Amino acid sequence: MKQLATYGSLRGKRVFITGGGSGIGETLVAAFAGQGALVAFVDIAREASEALCQRVAQAGHPAPQFRYCDIADIAALRQAMAELAGPDGVDGDFDILVNNAANDQRHQTAEVTPEYWDQRIAINQRPMFFTCQAVFEGMKRKGGGSIINISSISWHIKGAGYPVYTTAKAAVVGLTRGLAREYGAHGIRVNTVTPGWVMTERQLALWVDQAAEEEIRKSQCLPGKLLPEHIASMTLFLAADDGAMCTSQEFIVDAGWV
Repeated sequence: MKQLATYGSLRGKRVFITGGGSGIGETLVAAFAGQGALVAFVDIAREASEALCQRVAQAGHPAPQFRYCDIADIAALRQAMAELAGPDGVDGDFDILVNNAANDQRHQTAEVTPEYWDQRIAINQRPMFFTCQAVFEGMKRKGGGSIINISSISWHIKGAGYPVYTTAKAAVVGLTRGLAREYGAHGIRVNTVTPGWVMTERQLALWVDQAAEEEIRKSQCLPGKLLPEHIASMTLFLAADDGAMCTSQEFIVDAGWV
């Protein structure tokens, strides 16, 4: 990556990230901490998350705070957020929320049961609503804030093989736009960042084969691979004061696939 922007307005800001232990989330945690932000995150990958906290601190940045949490358990998620926010009052409120956690497990329409549907929505959509709900009062007390919801180009490109996932990711845009109107009166910005096919360790291990490489080459306007750092760059901009008048929008970072 080339030399990227530094956002002074992020220094000291309190950030909450879901799914921060690996993939795009891991890069988001490191990127915000690199800007001097005070990062808190949840994940189910305990060992990887604790190692990430150590690496960030060893790099000289503010050490992130981690809590183990299955985000499908909304009560546990609320508790983790309350613990990570710290004492009551403005100083403990989150300035920035990044809803990143997701799972793109493959499945076929004919195989989806009501139970499986509920399980997938419980990971890919339901927590996003309730984290947005949880940060509202604190951001309101602070006079503003920034919420960034991570979607996916899968629903834009009519991706097959995971219909419940694409449904949930399309719903992200609806949630963003609805909350942007409701929250905007209090100076809270709500935006969507929609990644293309990002080369995380999970994607490379499970889905990126020779056929996928060819699909990427044909579909992207730009050559090369989309990396977690590219998603982090857009997210940092929207979180910082530089994105002060951006809200209700979907920012697609996909090398021109859509």
